[in-house]
Amino acid sequence: MALSSVLAGKADHLFQNDDDAPTHSYWEQKKVEQSVLQNYERLKNIPNNKTQIKLYRSKHINYLKKGLENLSCGYECLDASRPWICFWILHSLELLNEPIPEEVCSKVAGFLDKCQDKHRGGFGGGPSQMPHLAPTYAAVCALCILGRFWAKAYEVVDRPKLAEFLISRRTEEGSFTMHQDGEVDIRGAYCAIVAARLTNVFTREMFHKTADWIAKCQSYEGGFSGLPGLEAHGGYTFCGYAALALLGQEQKANTKKLLKWTVNRQMKFEGGFQGRTNKLVDGCYSFWQGALLPIIHNILQMYGDEDLSQENWMFNQKALEEYILVNCQSYSGGLLDKPGKSRDYYHTCYCLSGLSIAEHFIVDDVRESKEIVGGKKNVLQPLHPVYNICFDSAEEALEHFNRLPNPS
Repeated sequence: MALSSVLAGKADHLFQNDDDAPTHSYWEQKKVEQSVLQNYERLKNIPNNKTQIKLYRSKHINYLKKGLENLSCGYECLDASRPWICFWILHSLELLNEPIPEEVCSKVAGFLDKCQDKHRGGFGGGPSQMPHLAPTYAAVCALCILGRFWAKAYEVVDRPKLAEFLISRRTEEGSFTMHQDGEVDIRGAYCAIVAARLTNVFTREMFHKTADWIAKCQSYEGGFSGLPGLEAHGGYTFCGYAALALLGQEQKANTKKLLKWTVNRQMKFEGGFQGRTNKLVDGCYSFWQGALLPIIHNILQMYGDEDLSQENWMFNQKALEEYILVNCQSYSGGLLDKPGKSRDYYHTCYCLSGLSIAEHFIVDDVRESKEIVGGKKNVLQPLHPVYNICFDSAEEALEHFNRLPNPS
């Protein structure tokens, strides 16, 4: 474990070796290692240092709440991503176990309703924008989170129109275009499947041949790429394998090969994950890579693998907790990619999601508590690794929508 090795003065063997042929990427890696090392070494002179590692819960909550107050302005560079901002903030708040008042739920749900295309179905990146699968996923997940606190939020989703929109995005080969005349990549399939599953508009016909197309995106390394034949990437890999799990077609992937690729993305010294081979650590991959391990674990257990641990996921959970808590928190609130980077809602969401994965061990819906880095004051709510919303939000949304008839 990186922090323990630093505190013991035995971390040198964890640093990346240049093999006597240093490259630009090697020197970039060294810069990151030195930044992380400085953060870990600051703990050396603090008594009971590991118990003093704190999650800045109240600061993060204040930072997030301010973002919800300004959904209609201040995000020019993210004008086509405003449902994502809603999701990133709301999911972070639910992980932090912060209740969302009814008036806030009403305001945010009303804003998301304005992003919904009344004629074509689905959600755009903002009011009056073209419907797109990515903000549709974000809007549906955000409304499922809101529904826990204000049931009327569920009613925002026009389910018949949503089903029409999802069907319109499917191609003959089973892939999905992100929007009308838009690009095809594996994210589209995942976003469509999640939106369909959570709202009970899913049909087998809607995703005919989709699993076969996704399987073609698994690369020789074991991870998945955005399109067949490209480089494996953490975000695309999560989307691909989670989509196969939701389709009940996980056997179409080489799971053992995927497991080997994923566990090797955890950085030996930093403790966090990289997104691709020979890349730098990034806090967001705490979720994109970290969430793959619970999904893989549960699938291997379903197929009768008797060698699986019944206490831990197949990665160093404590090292990931330490990387996030020591290196990815802004003292002013919010989380970030790595030391020296700026905070933002995206990294706040995915760092906290990864931290939740590392803190909990959940198999067959049995939630086992474990020792938390810094103590129980740092514990987050457990999340559903396939949907990336908290278990309670997913379960309540599924219960609500599954009571309604499938409109497809």
